[in-house]
Amino acid sequence: MTISGASRQDTVALSPMPASAMPRISKPTPRFATVAGAKASALEKTMRCRYPCCLARRGSLRMSSSLQCIDCAQQYPLNRVIYACERCGGLLDVAHDFAASTGKITRELFDERLGALDFPYNSGVWRFKELDYPDIEDAHIVSRGEGNTNLYELPRLAASVGVDSFMLKHEGENPTGSFKDRGMTSGLSHAKGLGMTRVACASTGNTSASMASYAALAGMQGIIFLQNTAIALGKLAQGIAYGGTCLQINADFDRNMALVRQVAERLGIYVLNSINPFRLEGQKSILFEALQQMRWQAPDWVIVPGGNLGNSSAFGKALLEMHTVGLIDRLPRLAIVQAEGANPLYRHYASGFRGFQPVKADTIATAIKIGDPVNLQKAIRALEWTGGVVEQVSDQQIMDAKALIDGAGIGCEPASACSLAGARKLVERGIIKRGDTVLGILTGHVLKDPAATIGYHADELPGITAQRRNPMLRAEDDLEQIVALLA
Repeated sequence: MTISGASRQDTVALSPMPASAMPRISKPTPRFATVAGAKASALEKTMRCRYPCCLARRGSLRMSSSLQCIDCAQQYPLNRVIYACERCGGLLDVAHDFAASTGKITRELFDERLGALDFPYNSGVWRFKELDYPDIEDAHIVSRGEGNTNLYELPRLAASVGVDSFMLKHEGENPTGSFKDRGMTSGLSHAKGLGMTRVACASTGNTSASMASYAALAGMQGIIFLQNTAIALGKLAQGIAYGGTCLQINADFDRNMALVRQVAERLGIYVLNSINPFRLEGQKSILFEALQQMRWQAPDWVIVPGGNLGNSSAFGKALLEMHTVGLIDRLPRLAIVQAEGANPLYRHYASGFRGFQPVKADTIATAIKIGDPVNLQKAIRALEWTGGVVEQVSDQQIMDAKALIDGAGIGCEPASACSLAGARKLVERGIIKRGDTVLGILTGHVLKDPAATIGYHADELPGITAQRRNPMLRAEDDLEQIVALLA
């Protein structure tokens, strides 16, 4: 296995389209629906779970919510282990019956819980339980007090982007150092409620670190499918340290994603990649919390890096649900930013969404090094709902933006820097205006990929010139020489 964050191959990227040529996206009526009055018994009569471990546990979860296909609206009970519609193959949502909660989901409810010390509301995910996973019993919740991450607003970063107000929500401040912990607490809790004993994921690094931690906390076996190419050392170390069963496979992430689903179905293992709709329910809380920190005043733009498109998908759903229940009075626009070397959504968007083609991913931003994202349709839906856009940035732009964020005292892993790099490009193209309020998402901690950071400042990254280099100074054991260097 190659362990590296500082190697890449040259890539050929599409030339950016002029703003006038970009496809316009309408805002159709949302395709996901809430469930009003659906009864578990009626649903269960038509469905038969293939997982023996679930057969004896039907009915253990309350059913005010359901799983629902985003394409054909087929419904399934929450106590199914299922990741795609059995009727049409579409992706699944967790659909909530908000009509039954009219007047109960309020800003005041969540504000009263802010700063709670007691379980489960000490978590920045479970503080919003009514929006994330209202049906779960507290005894099934597996939590490390995730969330509660900082929202930073630094004038120097706003100036570098070219806007008056630029904020960064730092998800690298989660327990295992990435946003994945928010989705993992939700997904692992669902697995625990069903009595599962083994969970699995394919991973470029962050998912495996988070899953291994939460699986260990829950007393489950965490199985990690790893690619045989570059994996950031910090991420790999976490998966091993937390006791994950690490399986290196001679395949890239996209192939491993297919394999983990096949193996899981054969062996009755619970999958915790973002194709799991419960993962996305937890990740919605990134925006719930950010908007709460902004006193529920929606920004003009939310900018997020795009890899497997789980956050993009979760954000679209989160924004629509907040608007539906009256927490916010307008929808921000969503901007999804991909690396040029891993840009299948950007290419699809630039073509007017005609004929999606996966790509062979290659980027220094290993967290988004994905060429065939499983949440493609949900991400497109999020763009439709919010009038969103897709942008791409080069590895050079990513690493220069990372140096800016690092130098501001915040720090992030390479993929996170797509938020700032993408915002700069969208301002340059006139899509984001100087007076717009912009919220960017940082997805991972600066220590996730130290090799990329060291390689950049040593000016040793292939194809990248360190524009904001902070080189190591060296001196002999000589007082005068040291003083001269620092004078």
